[in-house]
Amino acid sequence: MAKKPKKHQQSGSGGTPATVALTAAGTPFTTHAYEHDPASPSYGEEAAEALGVSPDRVFKTLVADVDGTLTVAVVPVAGSLDLKALAAAVGGKRAAMADPAAAERTTGYVRGGISPLGQRKRLPTVLDESAQSHETICVSAGRRGLEVELAPKDLAALTGAVFAAIGRA
Repeated sequence: MAKKPKKHQQSGSGGTPATVALTAAGTPFTTHAYEHDPASPSYGEEAAEALGVSPDRVFKTLVADVDGTLTVAVVPVAGSLDLKALAAAVGGKRAAMADPAAAERTTGYVRGGISPLGQRKRLPTVLDESAQSHETICVSAGRRGLEVELAPKDLAALTGAVFAAIGRA
């Protein structure tokens, strides 16, 4: 999957808010579908394995509460989120994982399928700086079993994300 993403035209009925947003922006991307196993303990690691991609190129989208503001963190599935680093990256003091129901309600996506793209409400977003070492990364396309591959700089531009060291190995 080291190839460059190609300009992808979305068909009318199969799009998610994430792929619709990418198409509307004219951003090059590739979608990758796989059969989601509801029993899988980790959505991100399942995606990496199903797609045959290194877990350091597949990123999970997490929603945290930073000083009362829901904030999106995008980190490699191979690691975890450093909540203190996330808070610091957005000028906050304290961060905790958001209530899953609040995350779903605010983003418009279900847990395990939350995409940093096409969210119902645009939230402050931080992308782990390790993404910059890859030509392309994969993130949820807004549905379990569907990933979108794109350049990290394009993801940052579309979400207004800042790059910071928020992931832990």
